[in-house]
Amino acid sequence: MRKILVLGSINIDHSYELERIVRPGETVASRAYRTAWGGKGLNQAIALAKAGARTALAAQLSKADMPGLETLCAPFGLDISGVRGLDCPSGHAIIQVESSGQNSIIIAAGANGLMEDATISAIDQYGPGDMLLLQNEVNRMPEIIRRGKERGMTVILNPSPCTEDMLDWPLELVDIFILNETEGEYISGSSQVEEMLDILSTKFPAAGIVLTLGAQGSVYRRGEEEHRAAALKVEAVDTTAAGDTYTGYFLAGLSQGKAVKESMELATRAAAVTVSRPGAAESIPLAEEILQAAGIE
Repeated sequence: MRKILVLGSINIDHSYELERIVRPGETVASRAYRTAWGGKGLNQAIALAKAGARTALAAQLSKADMPGLETLCAPFGLDISGVRGLDCPSGHAIIQVESSGQNSIIIAAGANGLMEDATISAIDQYGPGDMLLLQNEVNRMPEIIRRGKERGMTVILNPSPCTEDMLDWPLELVDIFILNETEGEYISGSSQVEEMLDILSTKFPAAGIVLTLGAQGSVYRRGEEEHRAAALKVEAVDTTAAGDTYTGYFLAGLSQGKAVKESMELATRAAAVTVSRPGAAESIPLAEEILQAAGIE
């Protein structure tokens, strides 16, 4: 089984349940409030570990939050030896979740925006055949991409959230892109799915492109190879970690030797379970739960 290093963010999520997402100038009362672990790096690392992949996380957070992280990750064997506690606040997110399950998120970087050499150097423990999974919630990303490629790793990028400087990154070094429609449109300049795929495949001819399309499922393209997976019908409670769950389970499937199509279908089932319950990291299912999800159609 291939080893996977996630170098990314850890956040403390502050979630508010609302009838609908707040409009400009409006003040509303939330129906419920909770705090939970989140951050795309942590969420995706947890999804990988819960799916059975050999996973390590390199990240930064406040020293005060380290004991809680250790308690969270111990039950499913996520290696957090590369997580470092700093004398600064952890990153955090403010999440509005409306009754339909849709969300709106504000992120404050905290320790995620202060990436240190000692954290990035976790990459040096890996080499050819290993995977490096990245997002866009930490700084020094161009350097991190290049360093992973220099080690011979398979570099996977989930370019979220999209930022203007991202277009100047060495994206030609990325081996697999995992994007939703918004991210695909930002990089390609097109809002039409098929045109988006054509543009991305032309810009990055050696890369695999995974495009998640919500209710329309997902599609994978690399050169002439293409696979599609239909979405599953499920009542959405909270979509916060759906994309992170898909990413983790898809890459876990590949790391375990599964074919692309099978990995996509596994990821689809896992994401369907995630959106059926509230929260971010805690909503991500274990692999055995996916086998019990036969009631999802």
